[in-house]
Amino acid sequence: MSYILVTNDDGVDAPGLWALKQALEKVAKVRVIAPDRNWSAAGHAKTLHRPLRVTLTKLRDGSDAYKSDGAPSDCVAVALLGYFTERPSLVVSGINPNANVGKDIIYSGTVAAAMEAALDGVPAIAVSLDMNGNSDNYAPAAEFTARLAQRVLERGMLPDTLLNVNVPDVPENEIRGVTVARAGKRIYYDELIKRDDPYGRPYYWIGGEKPGGDRELQGTDIWALANNLISITPVHIDLTNHALIKELQTWVKDL
Repeated sequence: MSYILVTNDDGVDAPGLWALKQALEKVAKVRVIAPDRNWSAAGHAKTLHRPLRVTLTKLRDGSDAYKSDGAPSDCVAVALLGYFTERPSLVVSGINPNANVGKDIIYSGTVAAAMEAALDGVPAIAVSLDMNGNSDNYAPAAEFTARLAQRVLERGMLPDTLLNVNVPDVPENEIRGVTVARAGKRIYYDELIKRDDPYGRPYYWIGGEKPGGDRELQGTDIWALANNLISITPVHIDLTNHALIKELQTWVKDL
């Protein structure tokens, strides 16, 4: 029997995962395997040099789920490589409690989990909520993702592609619609914060303010969120800059 695999990068107890599972159960059977801790901004980590452990746990409704001590991409890889007897028809990762727009796609553990599925030929969706403050408004994002998941199951997905979904954190009646958007220009305000431990030895945090972005560039995921639109960005795994191939060929002739 086919099923939807649900995962995330925030840990198996995260409220966004719970909301997503509840919504997707209206579409198909759901299985959950997620990290046992927070892996935000872990990117596409893959564990090769130590054993992975997967253990049974319970969600808040008493249903079974599985937690792994690996990264988000490990959770998906374990499922696809045979932990479950059957492979999923769809992998959905989220709901992340912050937007994953623009260059966030590179860092995001949420997107990495979906990408792991796409690499192995399984349709995948990553979904994030552009959370404002301490909001817990996951329902609109979860319900929209369930409708999108139904459409993907009906129509399929192009190879090596995932859908990156970002939902504005507003009441459902204030969401103005859905747009297919390209990745926008994310702006980071990172800084290196130096401190000393009790022995006088320095240590460092990479910190800074919440990232921003070009909200005026129409047609991007950042612009969509600024205008209370749900954005869907098709992400392709081919990272080749095809426009540069011919020019580079002229560079290497005499090398």
